[in-house]
Amino acid sequence: MRIEAIDLHHVAMPLLEPWRTACSDETAIESVIVRLIGEGGVEGWGETAPHRGPLYSPEWAFGVFCVLRDWLAPLVLGQEVESGRDLQELLRPVKGNFFAKAGLDIAWWDAHAKAEGRPLWQLIGGVRRTVEAGADLGVKDTIDELLREIAAAIEAGFKRVKLKYRPGWDIDMVSAVRSAFPDMVFHIDCNSGYALDDLDMFRKLDRFGLAMIEQPLGHDDLLDHARLQAEIETPICLDETITSPARARHAIDLKACRWINIKAGRVGGLTNAVAVHELCREAGIGNWIGGMLESALGQAPSLALATLPNVRYPSDIFPSRRFYAADLADPELSLSGPGMAEAPLRPGHGWLPDPHRLARWTRNTASLTAPAATMAAC
Repeated sequence: MRIEAIDLHHVAMPLLEPWRTACSDETAIESVIVRLIGEGGVEGWGETAPHRGPLYSPEWAFGVFCVLRDWLAPLVLGQEVESGRDLQELLRPVKGNFFAKAGLDIAWWDAHAKAEGRPLWQLIGGVRRTVEAGADLGVKDTIDELLREIAAAIEAGFKRVKLKYRPGWDIDMVSAVRSAFPDMVFHIDCNSGYALDDLDMFRKLDRFGLAMIEQPLGHDDLLDHARLQAEIETPICLDETITSPARARHAIDLKACRWINIKAGRVGGLTNAVAVHELCREAGIGNWIGGMLESALGQAPSLALATLPNVRYPSDIFPSRRFYAADLADPELSLSGPGMAEAPLRPGHGWLPDPHRLARWTRNTASLTAPAATMAAC
């Protein structure tokens, strides 16, 4: 497939309520929407959502927009791309910038699946159309508010609940939750909010029977996570640290975790996400699929990834109305049953942006074509 044109939209999608974690408080999700047009007019769409500032990772939305516009898109325009590996090789000269690369990679996979006339989840090796979804709850104003939301999630049929965890919203919160719901599956997400100096606190968490502790230490750390995992019983899950298949391999070799969360945006796209999945499957490390509060367009590759065989824990797939009054994408994403989501049978990943909401929420745009890229290179 020859890449003929690329359109970019830097968007800010307003949330129903603030989303509070150990790394930031967000009132809107800033993201970059990528439209890739191949020969014959086949188009693919991708969304990459690093958020408004370099707080979850070193990348941020406007920076991703600029890197895509000025560096990555010119590398692929006019090129023949026959596989995800071909695309990643073209992008290799640019160091890091995994969220930016993911926008192009996801859009290419969507276009490729449409050209093949197949659903994306089948094309990447999915083994089941229906997958388990978990509930995610951010930091609340009070414990009572949190307990009410957990009860609602359980009533809705979710089989696990993820709790955001940060200084001041930590051990006492988990103790109250476990006391109120002794048999429910919970895990906590620290979003890199702690250090190895907090070892005593992590040891205390062992008594609560958590399914895992997600990204307790530094966003780019492996060694301290390996030390912490050796000191506590609760499994560690790595998220922010895993930015590539190579980082996943290093984490496995160091025994830094027992779970790895896969986010297509964080690892540079679907090509790398599938590679991380295979490394984990071979090593006996469990996977589940994370999210960045994307629109349904951005959740589409997450839903495809959740159908893979080594995904053994409910994934972060949420109905559009959970976080948005109106989704940027069409159709809105809804659950197929209590705590369950269903991958579509439509060719590609199955979603398109709503043109009116895309225009309303766009902050910056750019359109690039192969001839213009060729002239610029000269």
